[in-house]
Amino acid sequence: MRKTLIILTVLALVFPTTILAVEVEQAVNCSDYCRYLNNEEFDKTLPTVIGETSCDCAIDCDDYCNHLKDVPPKYQPPGQICFCNPLPATTTEYIIDNIINSIFNVAIVLVPLMIVIAGFLFVTAGGNLEQTKRAKDIIVWTIVGFFIVLLAKGVMGMIQSLLGVS
Repeated sequence: MRKTLIILTVLALVFPTTILAVEVEQAVNCSDYCRYLNNEEFDKTLPTVIGETSCDCAIDCDDYCNHLKDVPPKYQPPGQICFCNPLPATTTEYIIDNIINSIFNVAIVLVPLMIVIAGFLFVTAGGNLEQTKRAKDIIVWTIVGFFIVLLAKGVMGMIQSLLGVS
């Protein structure tokens, strides 16, 4: 047994191309299958796929990215590295609209929280003018900030209606 292992190891070191050729003839998974499917030197004798019933290879990166959420997804096209857009937004207007909507949603949560905090400071001031002024400032700047957020959302809506974008 030990002699057989030594002989195989020596053969693997001396003749690595023959071992690689055996791997090319028999793919072990779908990504190997897709890689060899479009290889120019490949003689179109399809390698056997172990453990998979069928392999769906993407034609190009667009095809790969469009089918990422499929079950099972397509395999990457051979010889290409695909970087898919992780955002559902495809235009600048859509990205800006998503940012404004996110800021608006955060503001909806923060405005009541800041007013409650300012009210707590106002009630616990106990005649302390600094704390009363601080509470009034928090309320004023919370309202100003929320007005700016509403204004941004309104301006975005007006621009979209003027341009006919929905």
